[in-house]
Amino acid sequence: MRELGDLVVDLSTRGDRATAVYRALLDAVRGGRLEPGERLPPTRALAVDLGVSRTTVATAYERLVAEGFLTARVGAGTFVADAARPVRPPRRGTDLAPRPGWDRGPHVTSGTTPKPAHDFRVGIPDARLFPFDTWRRLVTAELRVGAHDLGVYADPAGHLPLREAIARQLALSRGVTATPDEVLVTHGTQQALDLVARVLLAPGDVVAMEEPGYPLARDLFASYGAKVVPVRVDLEGLVVDDLPTSTRLVFTTPSHQFPTGPPLSLDRRHALLDFASRHRCAVVEDDYDSEFRFTERPLETLHSMDDAGRVLYLGTFSKSLVPGLRFGYLVAPEPLQAALRAALQLSVGYIDVPEQAALARFIADGLFARHLRKAKAAYAERRELVLEAVHGPLSRHLELMPCQAGLHVTTVLRDQAVDDAAVVQRAAALGIVVETLSQYAVSGGPKGIVMGYGATDPASIRPGLARLAALLDETSSTPAPPPR
Repeated sequence: MRELGDLVVDLSTRGDRATAVYRALLDAVRGGRLEPGERLPPTRALAVDLGVSRTTVATAYERLVAEGFLTARVGAGTFVADAARPVRPPRRGTDLAPRPGWDRGPHVTSGTTPKPAHDFRVGIPDARLFPFDTWRRLVTAELRVGAHDLGVYADPAGHLPLREAIARQLALSRGVTATPDEVLVTHGTQQALDLVARVLLAPGDVVAMEEPGYPLARDLFASYGAKVVPVRVDLEGLVVDDLPTSTRLVFTTPSHQFPTGPPLSLDRRHALLDFASRHRCAVVEDDYDSEFRFTERPLETLHSMDDAGRVLYLGTFSKSLVPGLRFGYLVAPEPLQAALRAALQLSVGYIDVPEQAALARFIADGLFARHLRKAKAAYAERRELVLEAVHGPLSRHLELMPCQAGLHVTTVLRDQAVDDAAVVQRAAALGIVVETLSQYAVSGGPKGIVMGYGATDPASIRPGLARLAALLDETSSTPAPPPR
């Protein structure tokens, strides 16, 4: 068997070698591996590569030219003919199938679709605010020869200076006291959740999830065979009294409940920590966008209030920087560290040192704090424009959920007979991309509209939401009640 690129020619058996080369080339053309217009190697070069005579290759070429699959151009070479379109055989059936729980697609699609005219997608920051030139200089500096020992595999827990920088940042901004050894750098929030599930959950374990809540966390826990139990939220956050006594893990977003918005009240924070201690369960605190707060300071984190070692605290830089930089972190109690590091090594192996080192410098040099100030001012302006519309033309149809932080606002439809999914679909046809509240619940929660403002152009907010208000005027089946 001889190979040139992705061209494989079987010369292991006796027979006409020119025919073997001919069939290999024909299969490559018909299978699409050699595309129309692609130049083939000169006969002498391919003959040397395959270990056959030049005449053997020339005979195969001539036959394919005669049949119209190749074309020879004097002085230029031999090319796949433009008319030689690939013929792809149907795939054979297989008895392979994913195990239960994996027979569906992801909840979110890629960001490769064109940007809508009125972009109110949830959880997307504005990449235009990120200092790419500064970031490029930092990464380039960390890639210079001798900057790091790239000839060895680095600590899978993360670059030590970055773990130190994250620990300092969390202590200053969120009151989270953690040593660098308690911090693990992850590939975003999702990998942090995956590590927790690997280490803590067994099939059949009960995971309590806020309802409505974060769908990708729900799906991840279910993929490990956990029994995910929805627990309702209200204006004080997670209703702790509804937690099952058999709970092994509670997933919560106490600083800014996702997606409804209210924080977990202080009384319920104490109640949740007491529940975790009494029932020996873990609490995963997802502090996903607390950097952007527009009124009072946030309540203490569950992690800072926990004196029993029950809280695992996780966060992400995807909201504060850009999603394409997949940086997250997990702060976990010492007894879990060895297992989490082992799971991290099995998950990704080792780390990309230069990018982690660049982020460490970005934080340590005050560039992260400067970027947050700039971004927060921009998002505050956009938030006010959205709230202006919610209290104005949208108020006949939408009621605002209280929210003082983050990159989105959540509203509930006053007329619950209106199909929020149909509204969102019709809005998308008008270039207005918003999200439904109902998609975040599995047990028939309220219908509503969720509007992000991180990625939107400020100039598009008023006209976009005015068009959404007109659409709701057309959609509502009954006169809307007066605003409260």
